[in-house]
Amino acid sequence: MKIEIELGQTVLRGGPSSPAIMDIEELLATRLLVQGNSGSGKSHLIRRLLEQSADKVQQLIVDPEGDFVSLADRFGHLVVDARRSDAELETIALRIRQSRISAVLNLEHLEVDGQMRAAGVFINALFDADREHWHPALVVVDEAQLFAPVEKGEFSEEARRISLGAMTNLMCRGRKRGLAGIIATQRLAKVAKNVAAEASNFLMGRTFLDIDMARAGDLLGLDRKSTEMFRDLGRGNFMALGPALYRRPTQVSVGSVETRALGTTPKLTPPPTEVSAEEREAMLAPVPLTAIRPVAERRAALPAPPSVTDMLSRIAERRAAQEEETPQGPAMPSEERDAILRGIVQEIVANPDNAFADESKLFNEFSYACRFRRVPGNANRDEFKGLLALAKAGADAMDATDERWQQALAVAETIPVEDRTIFLLLAKAAMSRLPCPPDATVARVTGTRSAGRARGLISFLERKGHVIVRTGFRNLRTVAIPVLGWETAPGDPNAPDVVDGEEPSLAAAE
Repeated sequence: MKIEIELGQTVLRGGPSSPAIMDIEELLATRLLVQGNSGSGKSHLIRRLLEQSADKVQQLIVDPEGDFVSLADRFGHLVVDARRSDAELETIALRIRQSRISAVLNLEHLEVDGQMRAAGVFINALFDADREHWHPALVVVDEAQLFAPVEKGEFSEEARRISLGAMTNLMCRGRKRGLAGIIATQRLAKVAKNVAAEASNFLMGRTFLDIDMARAGDLLGLDRKSTEMFRDLGRGNFMALGPALYRRPTQVSVGSVETRALGTTPKLTPPPTEVSAEEREAMLAPVPLTAIRPVAERRAALPAPPSVTDMLSRIAERRAAQEEETPQGPAMPSEERDAILRGIVQEIVANPDNAFADESKLFNEFSYACRFRRVPGNANRDEFKGLLALAKAGADAMDATDERWQQALAVAETIPVEDRTIFLLLAKAAMSRLPCPPDATVARVTGTRSAGRARGLISFLERKGHVIVRTGFRNLRTVAIPVLGWETAPGDPNAPDVVDGEEPSLAAAE
């Protein structure tokens, strides 16, 4: 089933119009380029796209003029003032990527050099997020010629390098990380070609310069004579082409929007029809030499927001004060605490609703259970990851006093926690000389439905030298663990999922 939005209406000569549809799922894989001179309706088009898809996908907007902060009132976007340190912007970007909340990076209070640097740091942080947080997101960059310039300008080379590198990563490599770049520009000729060329969808609005019309025509597959039509496009009209739009260049008229930019196009205001003599004399009255030259009133700058470090320090101080005021009960023995935590994680893993839940959701459930059962100390994510790996691998079913299993657990501690689940699953089978678990089982315990991804995770363990995989007669797979000297029995990688040697029930599979 496609996830589509309506941009407006098609404009067809001699025929009825129809809704102009955009496929959001296809857009996530193919990216979008929007061009239009000032006044062509480019920002209106971007706003329409964002409003129509706000409830369907996460949106991250790099806004140099503060035009899109009004989305916060209607759709709940988080507005991030860019007047922060690089470390703060990186941290906020990672939190946004993890939480999947839509956000607007407001750059309007910065000079061009600062805008380029802040946008580059923010986009790079989105790009560098952990694999578990690679959720689909539209990344909209307005006025892309500022952040991916073709040539040097009135900005530092360092800011240009950071910004251009981030834009290149977004458009060239962002798709695998779930980031779909949408860049909008007034001057296509001023956008770096390696950035603009990665878009497969195009919405070209009114433009007058020959060089911009030529590049737009090349992208749409039009001959030089046909590019003259870009001069005749009305406000809010664009030529659409691409796998998420139309297979042939099609003119669309953008529909209405619900929100408005904070700054609007100035309206004509007639001057006074009559000026009295007294007013004229007042204007030309002599100015005392000691008078201070009046300065145009400017909007008061907003106070700089507190840094992340300051906020965390205040929170830590409040918690310390609360702990001093709260009477402490008897300390819980470490063995009892460990047993409670293992039981909590085992209950979480046993819940079929959590079979394919991401780690953040599971950790939130773990934190709640720890508070509910009054487990002393704050929930620790690293401790949770280790317990989760054990529970998913079925370690609770093993004899804790078995020296061989203790040896396997000791080796597992040397392996990154994200790879520990598969290692323990394979070690458990090898210790008992059971058949190698099939791909379906590996996929289930790692929280995915993809057998191909399960095979890739096993191959990754092999490349790291933790296991050795051998395919034998009838394509049966055997996995050896060199450091332990163990080996599984041959197993069919395409066999059905098994749970402790038995195929799961239909209810469990669901």
